[in-house]
Amino acid sequence: MLTSIFRGPGGVRSGWRLLIFITLAAIPFVTIQVLLAAAGFRPDLAHELPPTVILVGESLEFLCPLFAAWVMSHLEDNRFPDYGLPGRGAFGRNFWVGSGIGLIALSVLMVGIWLGHGFYFGRMSLGAGEVLYFGAIWAVAFLVVGFAEEFLFRGYALATLSDGIGFWPAAIVLSAVFGAVHLSNLRENPMGALSAGMVGLLLCFSLRRTGSLWFAIGLHAAWDYGESFIYSVPNSGVLAQGHLLNSHFNSGAPAWLTGGAVGPEGSVFVFIVLAIIFVLINRMYPEARFPSRVAAAELNPPGAGMVSSVSEAAPRRD
Repeated sequence: MLTSIFRGPGGVRSGWRLLIFITLAAIPFVTIQVLLAAAGFRPDLAHELPPTVILVGESLEFLCPLFAAWVMSHLEDNRFPDYGLPGRGAFGRNFWVGSGIGLIALSVLMVGIWLGHGFYFGRMSLGAGEVLYFGAIWAVAFLVVGFAEEFLFRGYALATLSDGIGFWPAAIVLSAVFGAVHLSNLRENPMGALSAGMVGLLLCFSLRRTGSLWFAIGLHAAWDYGESFIYSVPNSGVLAQGHLLNSHFNSGAPAWLTGGAVGPEGSVFVFIVLAIIFVLINRMYPEARFPSRVAAAELNPPGAGMVSSVSEAAPRRD
């Protein structure tokens, strides 16, 4: 009975493997955070957010889970690309398609709020040199955000949890966690957290259909870049330092239109935009290319590691 608690037909159960992964990622992350705090690195999120804070914090949020997943890939005798981040296709077509869709979708959302008299673009707030500096550093910062949040919530965790409960139940659970985590942001509210959860589910869907996280990383980075730097509005309640425009929301407009202090992710229009992206992904990528590792294991004999070895399964429909 005790053995059955920890082991299943394919090896160590997915829940225990996920717990080991979280522990391996949390130990260096917490240790470095404590050291940074002791050194005086305490970001003030009540004011405009400097890009250096994002670069440091999100780099840690990416590198620690990446290290943990690398360790788990050896313990499980699996290929690292099975966790959604293959080197093949890096910054390729799917990344740029995702980036384009992310920026266009965010633009459609902002124009919709503007047409409802809830948003004003304003004028340039930076000089030429500042545009180049902040434009470049925020591009790098939000690329790191894309890597960090996609791999943490839709990399190893999604692949492993899918082993135990299936892809879509795992996607729903992790997307709910992704949305709930946003409530820790200073000015976030339930509407913004709900939209973040729906964005998480959309990005899980993109992984399912494209076969990797590259599309999701591109979309995530471009959306945040457009929101924080180009349109210069709050992102989950936080305004970026060195934003491009002196834009602002109409204080007399209802919060359901503008998103209020949360930013455009708190607007009801965001759900319409997300629905459109769901349809686009469904049409552009009609086949499922990221099956659960349990399904893939049925096509391959068990390996000698912690769990059975996984290879690429043929594309199929959801």
